[in-house]
Amino acid sequence: MSTLHLVRMTVSLPPLARWAAARNYGWTTRRDQNGREQDADFDEGRALHHLLVESFGAGVLSPFRLLVAPRSMQGHLYAYSRSDQVMLRDAAQTYALPEVASVCDWTHLDAKPLPESWRSGRRVGFEVRIKPVSRIASPLPNSSGAAFAKGAEMDAFLIEALRRFPQTNGEHEQQMTLAGRSRQAVYVDWLAERLRGTATLEQDVRLAHFQRHRAARKDFAPEGPDATLHGNLVIVDPARFQELLAKGVGRHKAYGFGMLLLRPPRSH
Repeated sequence: MSTLHLVRMTVSLPPLARWAAARNYGWTTRRDQNGREQDADFDEGRALHHLLVESFGAGVLSPFRLLVAPRSMQGHLYAYSRSDQVMLRDAAQTYALPEVASVCDWTHLDAKPLPESWRSGRRVGFEVRIKPVSRIASPLPNSSGAAFAKGAEMDAFLIEALRRFPQTNGEHEQQMTLAGRSRQAVYVDWLAERLRGTATLEQDVRLAHFQRHRAARKDFAPEGPDATLHGNLVIVDPARFQELLAKGVGRHKAYGFGMLLLRPPRSH
């Protein structure tokens, strides 16, 4: 298997929005509770997904993460790729449309190879932006509204809250806190389950950021959690860990979620 590379590329946000608007990417039609059509918010993750696929090829720069400083009009896109700098620049030079050059500067794209192998038992620090959702296997009653249908994609925190406190009218956060199940605890457990057999999480993992996020998808705009976790992990299976880096964690990996960014481990 070819070497995995960590890639960095500068992205200008206003040109990205204009590029997406010209193709009707990044927005989608949804209906409010009265049946009126509304536009979903601009989704940078979806716009970047389309731009990267068109310019470099499907799955070439995936998973990825866009990091933007507060009030900045530029961000840095990080991604894992089996292609090196020369291959990526050649792909963009060949396939990218002229207007893409105003969005991302592939001529100054940086890349570094990751280790070819990992050691079982090695401690690694990490940061990951996740969408901690799951699909429910059966309908889930909701005392504050209509039941959630089988197969619905739901916030992992809300799923546990409704199962524990089915009669609570919208006060799930308070009831879960009283039960000792914070949003952080639920999301850390969600991540641990997806790392099972690959790596174990240490006790220091914390929820560094949380917000609600409306994703723009084809014909609908689901709203859900957007969480960033920081902490340490211990590698259990080196081969599976390398595969995890290349594939990402959880759902919506093609849209800017699930990329494990590695850091020096924090001391205890």
